[in-house]
Amino acid sequence: QVQLGESGGGVVQAGGSLRLSCEASKRTFNMGWFRQAPGKEREFVAGIAWSGGSTYYAASVKGRFTISRDNAKNTVYLQMNSLKPEDTAVYHCAASSSHSVSVSSQLYSYDYWGQGTQVTVSS
Repeated sequence: QVQLGESGGGVVQAGGSLRLSCEASKRTFNMGWFRQAPGKEREFVAGIAWSGGSTYYAASVKGRFTISRDNAKNTVYLQMNSLKPEDTAVYHCAASSSHSVSVSSQLYSYDYWGQGTQVTVSS
């Protein structure tokens, strides 16, 4: 069993930046960030392979968000720049039991989930 804890959310003006962190209770393999806005389905944001050598982004955040990881700290990060009001959501990190070189954007590929951290972007 893996416990995940997110931090770093908050309120920021449009155009601003935030960095989210997700600390795992033990070593993890492929990791992902998802988000869920009120009344909407949970959606994929970004994912990173266990080695950190492969990343994958949703089209809506590509070029603005960067996912990275520090395996020595069992922590994955999401640097979010040029934030927009439509980025407002609860952001969840997720861990997969897979250590495939390719990163999945599908919810069912992830086995463990954090409680989430709220990100609010004001216009």
